[in-house]
Amino acid sequence: MKYIIVLFSVLGFLPSIGQSVLGTWKTVDDRDGAEKSYVDVYEQKGMVYGKITKLLKDPEDKTCDRCKGDRKDKPLMGMVVIEALAKNQEQYNGGRIFDPVSGNDYGCSVWIEPGKPNELKVRGKHWSGIYRTQTWYRVM
Repeated sequence: MKYIIVLFSVLGFLPSIGQSVLGTWKTVDDRDGAEKSYVDVYEQKGMVYGKITKLLKDPEDKTCDRCKGDRKDKPLMGMVVIEALAKNQEQYNGGRIFDPVSGNDYGCSVWIEPGKPNELKVRGKHWSGIYRTQTWYRVM
């Protein structure tokens, strides 16, 4: 009986392992379907962040020419593009996402839909209420 309880406990836990937003994700542009980069999504002090770890279309030394402030002319490699997301039930939100193509940042939420543990939904929301959602794909 003890083994059955342990088995069901482990089996009940396994599906939740694949549901983590943490890991490396391949970004795909929702407009043209182009694969753009790898973003490492990680946790720091209870918040979720994401930084670019590989560029798929651009040279590795590409800088952010449209960025403003501290990001202006900084390398895209290693740039933090998702900042300070907090867990809220089944998704993370309340933070910001930065778009190096436009140089703008937006409110952000990310989540994994049930049954699709290798797809990360990433939504950037403008202050006007207009939003775009991309699907990123798990690399590791």
